[in-house]
Amino acid sequence: MKIVQSTRCFAAASLLVLLMPIVLSTPQAYAESYVGGQFGVTFPQSLSNGTVTQDGFAGLDLSDQPLKSSAMVGAKLGHYFTRARWIGIETSVSYTTPHIKEGSLTFSGAGGSATSPSLPGIHQRMIIWDADVIFRYPSYRLQPYVGIGPSFYFASLKGPNAPPGQSGTSLGFNAEGGLQYYLTRQWVLFGEGKYNYARMSYSSSDSDPNADPFGFRATYSAFTLSLGISYHF
Repeated sequence: MKIVQSTRCFAAASLLVLLMPIVLSTPQAYAESYVGGQFGVTFPQSLSNGTVTQDGFAGLDLSDQPLKSSAMVGAKLGHYFTRARWIGIETSVSYTTPHIKEGSLTFSGAGGSATSPSLPGIHQRMIIWDADVIFRYPSYRLQPYVGIGPSFYFASLKGPNAPPGQSGTSLGFNAEGGLQYYLTRQWVLFGEGKYNYARMSYSSSDSDPNADPFGFRATYSAFTLSLGISYHF
């Protein structure tokens, strides 16, 4: 009986040893470009450190404004180099809708503070364009990677039953980390987490006389988890 068990253990270990190169090995490394698509969920922090910028009220501080989690869709384009195959460059675009939750706002300044009545939620659309330097471990099919770089943020706010609201454009940064697995030489499955941060200035549309005049500045930050697939060539 002990001989049979030993034989089975040896066979299982041998099979594992034979499979490891198939799972971990990667084709001959060379320069590669890729395009990919992804989807996921954005978990935003509250809009924080708010300051009113509207004429006549500038300088007042705003209380934090909680944001809702949102689905995210995106696309990416990148390239890994030949001589330094562990480094690459990547640009990506993502779309998400972290709406502002219903609630009240507290305004505070030198003269004291005041809290508004409960306000309806506000719809927010956010387009983010990232430009990153990517670092990976290129020796296996399963490759961890990290990246960091600047981000450009394009946001708009609008109440569900209100005139056109504020829009904002800002420069911030992002950091990401993930795992990618080469299903074949061309097709790669990946999962990643990304952190985005920017100081947003939401200003009114001056060209629209019916636009909401309220403007403010606040810090936007969010963590996104996503899955995707890319084609390498």
